[in-house]
Amino acid sequence: MSREMYLTVGEDEAVARCQQHNVGVSVIEGLPGGGVRLVCMSIDGAEVMRGKFKRQLIAGEVTRQRRRPRTPLW
Repeated sequence: MSREMYLTVGEDEAVARCQQHNVGVSVIEGLPGGGVRLVCMSIDGAEVMRGKFKRQLIAGEVTRQRRRPRTPLW
């Protein structure tokens, strides 16, 4: 299983619900088309949150924003 999931909710709501269920968040980032990419600290936590966010999960391909330059800086 993966610790990563894509959601249709905002960052604030995703973090608040993870805190409510005592699930640690490793990474959260906004998606250009709306929604967030959420990576939980553990696989068990990710499974809990998949159950809680069942209706807000994004299925299929998701486009992420580029975070690093295409070429090295040196």
